[in-house]
Amino acid sequence: MMKKLFKGFAVAAALTVSAGAALNAHANTEALDKILEQVKQNRISEGKINKQREQEFLNDRADKQALLNKAKRDLAAEKARGDRLNEQFKQNEITLAEKEVELENAKGTLGEMFGVVRRSAADAIGSIEASLVSAEKPGRAEVLRSLAEAKELPTTRELEDLWIAFQTEMTESAKVSKFEAEVAELSGDINVKEVTRVGNFNLVTKDGYVIYDAENKQIVPLGKQPGGELGGVASLIGASADQYVKFAVDPTRGSLLQLNTQRATMEERWHQGDTVGYIITALLILGALIAVIRMLDLFIVSGKIKAQIKNANNPNTNNPLGRILKVYHDNKDQDVENLELKLDEAILRETPRIEMGVNIIKILAAIAPLLGLLGTVVGMIMTFESITLYGTGDPKIMAGNISLALVTTALGLIAALPLILLHAVVAGRSKAVLHILDEQSAGIVAAHAEKEKA
Repeated sequence: MMKKLFKGFAVAAALTVSAGAALNAHANTEALDKILEQVKQNRISEGKINKQREQEFLNDRADKQALLNKAKRDLAAEKARGDRLNEQFKQNEITLAEKEVELENAKGTLGEMFGVVRRSAADAIGSIEASLVSAEKPGRAEVLRSLAEAKELPTTRELEDLWIAFQTEMTESAKVSKFEAEVAELSGDINVKEVTRVGNFNLVTKDGYVIYDAENKQIVPLGKQPGGELGGVASLIGASADQYVKFAVDPTRGSLLQLNTQRATMEERWHQGDTVGYIITALLILGALIAVIRMLDLFIVSGKIKAQIKNANNPNTNNPLGRILKVYHDNKDQDVENLELKLDEAILRETPRIEMGVNIIKILAAIAPLLGLLGTVVGMIMTFESITLYGTGDPKIMAGNISLALVTTALGLIAALPLILLHAVVAGRSKAVLHILDEQSAGIVAAHAEKEKA
């Protein structure tokens, strides 16, 4: 609109200039009339446009007022609706409280039953999840968990599920069953194996005992298979359904088996003796070896002496008696006293060889318990040193040193007892041989004396 006004003024100015120029140039007045008429027309057009715009503004204002009035009516309607809903909510709260009271009155002793069911289900979850039956029949605890977490009265079906869960546990605990299951190996591999379940006590495979890890819901093997009376797995695996097998059961579902595997074997206890234990063992082996060699030698010598007794007139120098008889034959012309001295000398020469090794066995038998006592003292010194450094809070710190003290004592006694026995046997055998030599020597002297008297 302003552009049109400026355009009109520009045209008017141009015409005025033109008119002035025309006046100055003596133009005619008709051009000025036309300019005036055009200015009037432009003024009328601008007035119409302004009125039109004013009317548009008035129309828009009426529309906005209508919208405002509508919004006010909607607001009032919503406030009234909110008041109604609030009043209805209060009434519903009162009704709900009344219904809850009616529900509690209607439940009666059913409420106590609900509590018993929830408590029983909650108590049974842990035992059923840890049960060995769950290794064969997994997922039985889910029904119990839903009952334990329920907020409403249990249905008849849910009560039957609880009953079935308890009955299944009792029934399966009295069975020996076989099933296929995944078993984790010590190497980390998982293989499908045939597992034999002995009630709710043991799980075994052809490789030995396995246990059920309830936390990870997985069957895992024992770190070390037990031996002795607990090692009857093979007989159980190969037994038929109607066959009775002697088998050790674990009422703790594998806990006792795990503790049993932690027991030290004889070899492990021997290693606990450390250096002192090794020395005691070496002494035992050395003493036993000497005793065996001497026993064999004395046995051979005894056999040769018995053969020589049967053939006394032909002395053989491969045995002590034969050498003594040879001395007699070489000194037949001597008197009794000289002959007796010669024979005693011959027996004294044979004695060291016959008694060889006997004193060594005796010394080893005496040294073994002394070494055990030494190990005990060393172990106690190390124990007190551990107490000084670490205190007495953890007994496992002192267990190794105490084991050294006790094991060395036991090894010393274990070594001494057979060595003493071996010494007694070897010494007795050597004395028996010497007794035969003395006996034969005395007989020879007596026979020679009788000849001289004759």
